[in-house]
Amino acid sequence: MIILRQLGQVPYEPTWHQMQQFTEQRDTHTPDELWLLEHPPTFTQGRAGKAEHLLTPGEIPVVPIDRGGQVTYHGPGQLVLYTLIDLTRRRLGVRALVTALEQSIIGLLQRYNIEAVARRDAPGVYVDNAKIAAVGLRIRKGRSFHGLSFNLKMDLEPFLRINPCGYQGLEVTQLSALTELHDPSSVYLPLVHLLLEQLGYNPDDLQIE
Repeated sequence: MIILRQLGQVPYEPTWHQMQQFTEQRDTHTPDELWLLEHPPTFTQGRAGKAEHLLTPGEIPVVPIDRGGQVTYHGPGQLVLYTLIDLTRRRLGVRALVTALEQSIIGLLQRYNIEAVARRDAPGVYVDNAKIAAVGLRIRKGRSFHGLSFNLKMDLEPFLRINPCGYQGLEVTQLSALTELHDPSSVYLPLVHLLLEQLGYNPDDLQIE
């Protein structure tokens, strides 16, 4: 069984601490969970983050956190999917989880006839060299948290205030710029099912709460 929690828009820091707490307290019998949500405007700076990649954050808060990678932006209209998975139990490596996250986005975009690729040197998903989804993880005791962010229909201006993921001049795009997207939430469950397929779960394993 894997549990999907649809949390709506939630503040970044309490949600991050809840992920940490869940990961610390879970045991070998705790079901894996996926948290589907969005955040209010927030920059997050990963463990490898360098101050020079924060250009002009302005009024948007900057939160130093424990995932890998550099700085990124979260805001309304961006789908965030946190993956709280016991990698040891599922016999998954970290690279396999990153690939599963990337391939689920690529598979979803294929349904819109959008060609997307992953890059080995810079995790995430790209359309014509513009980043549409970011991946960042933390692994503790063989269990993952954090996950992916997927730009659906949002204000992209804050990405101009940073070097996204530490890459100067990296272009960023979103699904609504590439296809007609009336209801961003229509993407949520198809993406979850594609990820479950990548992770080797059966559709019947999903419990939505």
